[in-house]
Formats: sequence, C-alpha cells, structure tokens
Amino acid sequence: MDAALEVHGLRKRFVRRGHVVQANAGVDLRVAPGQVVGLLGHNGAGKTTLVNQVVGLTRPDSGSVRVCGVDAVARPDLARRLVSVQAQANVPITGLTPARAVELVGRIRGAGPATARRRTGELLEALDLQPWAHTPAQKVSGGVARLTAFAMTAVAPGRLVVLDEPTNDVDPMRRRLLWQQIRRLADDGAGVLLVTHNVREAERVVDRLVVLDQGKVLADETPAAMTARHGGALTLELDLAPGRHPLTPDGLVLVDRGRLRATATVPAAQAAVAVQWASDELAAGRLERYALSPASLEDVYVELVGEGAGDGTGASAARADDEEVAA
Repeated sequence: MDAALEVHGLRKRFVRRGHVVQANAGVDLRVAPGQVVGLLGHNGAGKTTLVNQVVGLTRPDSGSVRVCGVDAVARPDLARRLVSVQAQANVPITGLTPARAVELVGRIRGAGPATARRRTGELLEALDLQPWAHTPAQKVSGGVARLTAFAMTAVAPGRLVVLDEPTNDVDPMRRRLLWQQIRRLADDGAGVLLVTHNVREAERVVDRLVVLDQGKVLADETPAAMTARHGGALTLELDLAPGRHPLTPDGLVLVDRGRLRATATVPAAQAAVAVQWASDELAAGRLERYALSPASLEDVYVELVGEGAGDGTGASAARADDEEVAA
C-alpha cells in the first residue's frame, strides 16, 4: 500500500525584504495510512511552507512530494483530491450555520445527501457543537468556529488529512473531544499530518513526531524513543517556603529558580537521594511541596531546538508577499 504522504529532499527558499531565507532545507517525511504524525516546530520553523507544498499551493525548488503514490508536484490537481486540509485560518462561512457548512463540504467531497447529513450529526455530537449547530457562523465563538473547520475537514476525509494547529482557540474540554476525533480519523485508515507547536498536546495523540527547526528535520521517531534521548533523567519540581532557602546537596543544581518555585534535573540513579533530600527539606519547613517525574517530551524538544527557537532566523519568510527564487 502506498504511503499517504512521502516527502523526499524537499527544498524551498524565498526572498523577503531583500534577504534569502531557506524555508525548507532537504526535508524527508513519511505518513502511513492509519498513522498520526506530528510535525512539531516553533513559529517560523517551516511547517506551513511544507504544508503548502504538499497541497500544491507552493511549488518546491527541488525534491519530491507524493500523496498516495501521486506526484503532487507534477499533478497537484489530482493530489489535492486525495487530501483534506484544515488551515491555520478559519474558513469564512458567514451566512451559514456550522451544520450547514459541514454538510455542504461533505456533499462537495462526494458524499451522498444521507451520508453527509449523518456524518455531520455525528461530528457535531462528538465535538459537543449541537448548541451552535444552527447558529449563524458570524455569531459563534472562535473556538466553535475552529471546531467547525475541523468537522468540515473530517466529514468526508481524504486519504491524507492535514491539520494545521487544529486546537487554536478551543477550550480544554472540547480539545479532548477533538483529539479523540483526530485519533479516529487515523483508526479509520487515513494518514494524518498534525502540524503544531504545542509539544504537550502532540504527545497525547501522535504515533510519530517529526521535529522541524529552521527548515531542517532534527528528529523523526516515536514519542517514547524521543523521550529516551534524555537518558532517563527525571525532573524535580519544588515549591519553596516563603523566606526559606533549601540546603541543596552536592550534585543537585536548581534551575529556573524563582522566589517560590524551582526545578532540577535528576539522573535516574540519584532519584532515591533526591527524594530523601526533598523529604527532609519538607520536614524542615524549607519546602512546601515536591514532585519527581520523568522528563517530558517538552524537555526533549527544548534540548533539541535550543534556546534560539523562534528568534526569527527560521522560515518565517513564507508569507504571501514573498518573492520566490530558484534553488
């Protein structure tokens, strides 16, 4: 079976305000049917530029893009028929209700009237959108509009589904419902490319993570494998007692220390020592609380991209007014 998406050696650069910026610098990426792949990176890392090439809105300088075996560079029209996309910006549906907008997209994408209506009802219920199903779109909140855009993408999904920051503006309760529906798309056989800069959210639903920074792939592996990069280190979180200073033992360095909070990275072999120290400090009244937990995916991500992430040197040149240049 063909991969839902295969990208090899993708390169794209732009001229912006007289400066050449490499938006994508030899990107390789694969999304299999039934798989959710998270494309993770800070703002300006080159994520949206990559998506624009996948869906044929931007032509790459070099490299290849294949959607379900179709050459998306040579035949973008055919490739687009196989892709459903939720863009960063909400779809303008003024004059329609969420229910009508979702059902219309289902019909446009080839679903019969009964199927489109049934699937629309399923999505509105699953995302808890029934209270606004028949409210004019211009009167709903940004979160409801965002969920409606997702439902429009999922009502008759292509074999590849691309979701660009789908949780923006969505409240925490409905965000959980949204993650369930994203997972269901993959379970039903679609390949899902989830574009995000939210590391904590991505960890919940993806099968594999691709970290993009300044147009280059820094990592492509499962969340578990990526977390293992941290060498089994643990994070010790401390709530400090006001006006008291804990007596740190040799080898334990507190970082991100504020007036009432601090953290420390603890090697797994030193976990018992760290817990005993924290317990003693708690009993002495110099700590109010402590917690020891495994290093998070966010810790690994920061380690990978470094502190310069998002400093404006990446792919932020991918804007509508950019002038494209040859590779």
